[in-house]
Amino acid sequence: MSCSNKPGQLINWFLCSLCVPRVRKLWSSRRPRTRRNLLLGTACAIYLGFLVSQVGRASVQHARPAGKGPHRSRAATEAPFPEIPLDGTLAPPESQGNGTTLQPNVVYITLRSKRSKPANIRGTVKPKRRKKYAVASRVPGPEALVGPSLRPQVAARAVDSEVPGHVPGGNLAKAGERPWRWIQGPRARGGGADVQLPLAGESNIRIYSESAPSWLSKEDIGQMRLLANGAVAGLQPAQSRSGARLLVLEGTTRPSVPACGPSPCGLLKQSLDMSEVFAFHLDRILGLNRTLPSVSRKSEFIQDGRPCPFILWDPSLSPTNNETHSSVKLTWGTYQQLLKQKCWQNGRVPKPEWGCTEIHHHEWSKMALFDFLLQIYNRLDTNCCGFRPRKEDTCVQSGRSSKCDNQDTVVLAHIVQRKQDPRHLVFMDNKGFFDRSEDNLNFKLLEGIREFPESAVSVLKSQHLRQKLLQSLFLDKVYWESQGGRQGIEKLIDVIEQRAKILLTYINAHGAKVLPMNE
Repeated sequence: MSCSNKPGQLINWFLCSLCVPRVRKLWSSRRPRTRRNLLLGTACAIYLGFLVSQVGRASVQHARPAGKGPHRSRAATEAPFPEIPLDGTLAPPESQGNGTTLQPNVVYITLRSKRSKPANIRGTVKPKRRKKYAVASRVPGPEALVGPSLRPQVAARAVDSEVPGHVPGGNLAKAGERPWRWIQGPRARGGGADVQLPLAGESNIRIYSESAPSWLSKEDIGQMRLLANGAVAGLQPAQSRSGARLLVLEGTTRPSVPACGPSPCGLLKQSLDMSEVFAFHLDRILGLNRTLPSVSRKSEFIQDGRPCPFILWDPSLSPTNNETHSSVKLTWGTYQQLLKQKCWQNGRVPKPEWGCTEIHHHEWSKMALFDFLLQIYNRLDTNCCGFRPRKEDTCVQSGRSSKCDNQDTVVLAHIVQRKQDPRHLVFMDNKGFFDRSEDNLNFKLLEGIREFPESAVSVLKSQHLRQKLLQSLFLDKVYWESQGGRQGIEKLIDVIEQRAKILLTYINAHGAKVLPMNE
């Protein structure tokens, strides 16, 4: 070992060589012990004691036997700067020009692990998946969901929608749809065939937090769970061009003959109408509350178990016409006159010569905004005069797209009210279109509208529409998975957000008013 490696030892031995002879000379000579000699001797004695203690400590460390296990390997592989981490988070001490070094003012403490086995590196061991359970709730009874009984034909006509590619008469095979089939099940009854029921304890409506989203009421959650998990007690075939079927669900009471009225009912539509579920959640988020609860449900007995929209039927709806599927017959020209009269606004009773219906003026503003975001044309533009239709659109197949010369005579469709509440509309048949390009949007839906609901416009401006739609649509497990998970849902939301920006620009450009419409 060279001397340059231990400069401190050379200094110590040099001082010792000076102090020891002087101390011996002081104590052995007969010179008077002056104060200076006493101080110098005391200092030398203290320094000698310090050296003895250092030598003793060093001898003890060298005499300690080598440890086993991790201590031995640590000593053999110790880095030149043991107090510096090896991951590059701190550089070694920097050397200055005078030969000294700057020690870092950080103290690193290494704790020995008590683990006997090496830790598993993330990605090498498959994690255990924790099964989540949805919060169970009591399904509301039929008395809270349904009213008097109704005819199945009326129910089918009210929501009857002509699906693109559908052939009238129920022949689904010609339209590219798989034929309806039946699967025998153990419990449910219906039309001579049994229906498989969902497994007990499972729920397709998943709520992992303490409460549901604020825009969904307790009645909405209860009805969604009833539609998603309720057992099918029977089927009532209905005359419907859109292929909808009326399913009777089991309630708290089980009548001998399942029928709508004693038991809650739902309309099961085709898988092409899955946008009905998206429309329900969008309606609740915008604060309109005009659609009926809708979920996505896998029908084991039809269409090879593919998910289909299942809509709760409300027996309080007014009877509809066979041709227009509306409780009020209106043409486009009459509709534009009603918008100018502002019927029933601010509590004003309309005059007989105005030709007003029982529908409040604000209902048309809500419907126009809702239909524009989803590009629903089968209510206000049945002849597809406001955009370029495709070959598979209903108006093209029926030949109505060429009848746009006299639009005032075009009859509106799917204008439905409730019997006990004729002032407000119920949005039925909400099949939207997400593949319509921005340069082909139907602005005719907004024609004549001068006011828009404040609750909906505030949501569109708040930049929280995406977050709320993701949170709301996640509740419906079947719909979420049928659209490809979050990636597929995000694509649908992109379309709605872009249309919302266009709608807000339209409102500002036309000077439309934004009013509270919570009457």
